[in-house]
Amino acid sequence: MEGQYAALSLVIFIIFAALVFDYINGFHDAANSIATVVATRVLSPGVAVVWAAFFNFIAFLVFGTAVAKTIGGDMVDITRIPGNDQLLVLLAAVLGAVVWNLITWYLGLPTSSSHALVGAYAGAAMSSYAWHYGFWGMETVLKAEGWIKTIAFIILSPLLGMLLGFAMMVAVYWIFRRVSIKRVDRGFRIGQLFSAAAYSLGHGGNDAQKTMGIITIVLVSGGFLTMDPGNRLPEPPLWVILAAHFAIALGTLSGGWRIVKTMGTKIAKLQPVGGFCAETAGAMTLFGATAAGIPVSTTHTITGAIVGVGSAKRLSAVKWGVAGRIVWAWVLTIPMAALISGLCYGIILIIEKLTGQI
Repeated sequence: MEGQYAALSLVIFIIFAALVFDYINGFHDAANSIATVVATRVLSPGVAVVWAAFFNFIAFLVFGTAVAKTIGGDMVDITRIPGNDQLLVLLAAVLGAVVWNLITWYLGLPTSSSHALVGAYAGAAMSSYAWHYGFWGMETVLKAEGWIKTIAFIILSPLLGMLLGFAMMVAVYWIFRRVSIKRVDRGFRIGQLFSAAAYSLGHGGNDAQKTMGIITIVLVSGGFLTMDPGNRLPEPPLWVILAAHFAIALGTLSGGWRIVKTMGTKIAKLQPVGGFCAETAGAMTLFGATAAGIPVSTTHTITGAIVGVGSAKRLSAVKWGVAGRIVWAWVLTIPMAALISGLCYGIILIIEKLTGQI
């Protein structure tokens, strides 16, 4: 009985930690949804975060749970981890992702919370496998299916955002070439409300599902849910869906102003028309990826779109030094999150040995 209470307590703690990650994801990635609309002064920062948070939350009404199933079931083969260690791996994964997000938030780097989570999950799982069976073959805990599409979209999502942003900006320049800049900006200030809403909807739809996936696999590992036929992740319970969307919306309400400054002003100077094109291009990319169950980085997507919009004006409009610094942060996210979660797993094992429980 005591062991059951300990397992239940651990499940509750991991779920709480996962929702904390979701909250941090919200304020870490708030810049993705509101940086352009704030930079163009269409909305004040306070109104912008409320606008974005609302659409973050209601995204569950629009999108399914395909991304959650990819994160929870198609990235790591949890069955290759000893049963009594599965919850420890998930705890280390969430803690590793939280630590990396806080580090990059403090530095003002718009890195991917999504890739931090999958990197941390992989790092914790491989650390556990290496601890029990040795380093040889530890990569077998990773599932190729989920990783192939995730890694492919590390490149494709910003590229698609950039191409769509560039194409939309060129099209707008051509369509409104005989209209005064003031009239164009006035019209697109209204349009940007809708584009920011669409992007926030896509952000909530893709990112909240990643936490849903982790919580669902925690419930499976804790014995509260069972896998579907074919060893597929079951549908997340309604309370998990609502909790994940509420947590990310609450995080968005908290802002994340360091990254807002980087995204909204340091990559390229935007006018309302540029903000509209960047947000719309990003939203289109996110909608497609979410429908296909692909966990993409909302940060990568909107950054690519901003670069595309800036490039349509002239290449020098993009501050390539800042963009390059951001790209380096992207490259480091998965391996660094994996390393940190591996360290977290080691610390958890030490605590377990010293105390006899977590």
